Amino acid sequence: MPRFSVIVPAYKVQAYLPECLDSVLSQSYPDLELIAVDDCSPDACGTIIDEYAARDARVKPVHLAANQGLGRARNAGMAEATGDYLVFLDSDDTLTPDALRAVADRLKETGDPDVLVFDYARTYWDGREVRNQLAAQLTEQGPAPFRLEDRPGLLRVLMVAWNKACRRDFVEQHGFRFPPGYYEDTPWTFPVLLSAQSLATLDRVCVHYRQRRQGSILGTTSDKHFDLFEQYDRVFAYVAERPELERWRPELFRRMVDHYMTVFTKPGRLPRGSHGAFLRRARAHYRRYRVPGARLRPRHALVRFGLHRTFRALRLAAAVRRGTLRCAVKLVRAARTAALRLHYRCQLRLPLRSDRAVFAAREGRGDPAALAEAFRTHVPRVSTAWVARPGQEHAVPAGPRRLRPGTAAYWTALARSRYLVSDAGFEGRLRKRPGQVFVQTRQGTPLGYAGLDLLERPAAARDLDPAELLRGVDQWDYVLSGNRHATLTWERVHPGGYTTLEYGLPRNDVLQRATAADVARLRAALGVPEGAVAILYAPAHRDHRRTQEPLLDLERIVRRLGPRFVVLARTGIPVRGTRIIDVSGHPDPAELCLASDALLTDHAPVVFDYAGLDRPIVVHTEDWAAYEAVRGLYLDLRAFPPGAVARSEDELIDIFATGHWCGSRSAQLRAAFRERFCPWDDGRAAERVVRRVVRGETELPPVVPLADRNPAPAACARSPLATVPQPSGPLPVTESR
Repeated sequence: MPRFSVIVPAYKVQAYLPECLDSVLSQSYPDLELIAVDDCSPDACGTIIDEYAARDARVKPVHLAANQGLGRARNAGMAEATGDYLVFLDSDDTLTPDALRAVADRLKETGDPDVLVFDYARTYWDGREVRNQLAAQLTEQGPAPFRLEDRPGLLRVLMVAWNKACRRDFVEQHGFRFPPGYYEDTPWTFPVLLSAQSLATLDRVCVHYRQRRQGSILGTTSDKHFDLFEQYDRVFAYVAERPELERWRPELFRRMVDHYMTVFTKPGRLPRGSHGAFLRRARAHYRRYRVPGARLRPRHALVRFGLHRTFRALRLAAAVRRGTLRCAVKLVRAARTAALRLHYRCQLRLPLRSDRAVFAAREGRGDPAALAEAFRTHVPRVSTAWVARPGQEHAVPAGPRRLRPGTAAYWTALARSRYLVSDAGFEGRLRKRPGQVFVQTRQGTPLGYAGLDLLERPAAARDLDPAELLRGVDQWDYVLSGNRHATLTWERVHPGGYTTLEYGLPRNDVLQRATAADVARLRAALGVPEGAVAILYAPAHRDHRRTQEPLLDLERIVRRLGPRFVVLARTGIPVRGTRIIDVSGHPDPAELCLASDALLTDHAPVVFDYAGLDRPIVVHTEDWAAYEAVRGLYLDLRAFPPGAVARSEDELIDIFATGHWCGSRSAQLRAAFRERFCPWDDGRAAERVVRRVVRGETELPPVVPLADRNPAPAACARSPLATVPQPSGPLPVTESR
């Protein structure tokens, strides 16, 4: 008897069915049977199901002689099920990796409840992924299992069958079956939740709910949407037969009215001319099932009184109002833009203020934040301001005054501040004045193609405007560089008259100055267990991929490596799982580097920053050829690696499991890499920049030779709380142009 019976009905989904079946059969929890029901589909669904059954004995094909609809196809699958738990999956949706393992673990933790409700995320045809807005209802805090009266909010979660695992004995005992027609999930979900003696939740996305551009049932204009009334008749008939469920009538009544409002107001569902009939039937149901004292929203009066014509008039009035507001907003914005332009021109005529500096960073904090701190330390007379874009308030470093782009204060600061510091540029068309000093920090050491070289890679240069790029380059006075490779690359791909300051990268100063106490504090703040080995996973952005899903199965990796390892995942999209800590939204990559014991990356420039820590680095090169073809690479990390190189996921697991990631060979490779790309990382790069640019000094603090620095010991031979090297000793400072 398998643990799970996964039931997949299929009808006219030949384009999506293989992906759905693969998502089930590739689960890391193999104790399952997959019951694929061909609902007499006119396309190749039946053939696809038979092909999968021939390849995998866990697949049970069921072919219906005539089209029965989604509900009856699921019933046919249930009749063949032998598993402990029933899991339903629509044939255009997919299970997320390791979903069934997470479900099995949660069932075991909660004592095999009647029903386990898990989370889902909507995935759109354009690559977007949006998690269920009611995910808070699935929190695992509190006792489990529980009864519905302990968590009545579960009735507000999407009424579908595929976000639950139902114990088969419980389903058979109560005789639950799906009815025919649209919205067949409604008379299944409510009775199942109301009747369950034990419930549990799993706060994890287990299903990707595909939002098809065309062809989905709920997106089809049809009279079949009137089936919704019969489905609620079945729900209330079920309650009427069981007096102990009467207390749920008010909540069911509210859910019913909400559902009717959703279908009525959703464009494209009801055929033209049928809205009046739909509303009349909704009003009849309102009167039939109304519960005295049930709290309703004001808009429910539309259903209560059948105000179809009133609704049409209100919708027309709302459309007129929206159009008027749009015109008014455009006029206000145009007037505001004109006023700001005039304000900027006036400010440009006023004297520069030598005691003002403005800083901006495209993402996070980076070099501009390190320079802002150095300004306050070494030239405290200079007042600093930070450009904080909407949504980036959490990334603003402490100290500088905040400026919001597009405001009068923003344009005043750009016009009158002597020092402008950024790793990208400033929003709006900056007019650099004589006497202003623009320090361009760039974004680390280049690994992938940048600047004018991107013209050779159209897929990666979709937003590149060469003329605009060169206009910005002509405004730069200084460009920061961390090594000779960066200097030569920046000067070639950004040709201009600026001066390159090869003094090291200010953002890496903190990596050299931090103490063991700082590292311990950061690890505790991120939730890294004491004594664990933390691997920072920081892959590069893939220009050739619509979504940035990690190439590695992080759940599988940490499971294979054992409880000693945890992963800090900085992937750009949320990643969750056991011993996986999502740090994608963390504003400071340097803090993540300090908190980790090793770096796992592929083509990301963070490899150059991390090498300065002298901690183990592992490079994953599985899609190296594809990335190089699309983006272009200045350096082949396979030929000159900073540590162990893995060409596949299994090889990566072996590197960590056997200790090669922190062995002597890895240390030798890292030392050579560090000598080439981190010669200036001694903790004083920002100080040298400020002394040179602001104070005009030519005798700058000497650089500590690599041989005299005290690197942290290898992670596998020390406590996970790393000590950090301290600078000492001189090294000549060079300046290139």
